[in-house]
Amino acid sequence: MRDKILLGATDLFLNYGFKSVTMDDIANNLGISKKTIYQHFDNKIKLVEACSTCLFDFISQGIDNICSLGKNPIEETFSIKQFVMEHLKDEKSSPQYQLQKYYPNIFNTLKNKQFEIMQTCVIDNLNRGIDLGLYRKSIHVEFISRIYFSLILAIKDKELFPNKDFTMPMLMENYLEYHLRGICTPKGLEYLNKFITSNQS
Repeated sequence: MRDKILLGATDLFLNYGFKSVTMDDIANNLGISKKTIYQHFDNKIKLVEACSTCLFDFISQGIDNICSLGKNPIEETFSIKQFVMEHLKDEKSSPQYQLQKYYPNIFNTLKNKQFEIMQTCVIDNLNRGIDLGLYRKSIHVEFISRIYFSLILAIKDKELFPNKDFTMPMLMENYLEYHLRGICTPKGLEYLNKFITSNQS
């Protein structure tokens, strides 16, 4: 039952937001009583924490699986973006922003975990790209990896990029192209242009 509650609550949170979904909503959606939910989670904060952690672990495992495939570093970057967007439902409910605003302790814990995971993944991607001649040898890998992480957080700030003006898919597509064009060699740019063209047709 605990897993059923986690899955159902996570789905509602991603579709409608951590703030707006109530324990009543979750109970009604799952066809169970609130009492049943409280047998497994003391309060909504505990449920939000469990859902966020579970989703984070799932996405982290998925990213690890993509990285283990040894794809071209440029293609790998887009594959990870696609995987994350699918499982966060294009972030329509702005889950990161809502966590940061309403559940800051949970957000900060997950942010620190996310930084560790992304640093490993991005640094490996950058180094492989340099070795393959796709990224410039002159880039400062540690600096770029941290800028990459900080800007991923920034584009999810709904005060900076309000939903009415910027969709998350559009932000991510533009951000990844911005990132890659800043570090690619002529060879890398040629691959990037072909990749973008083939995925638009």
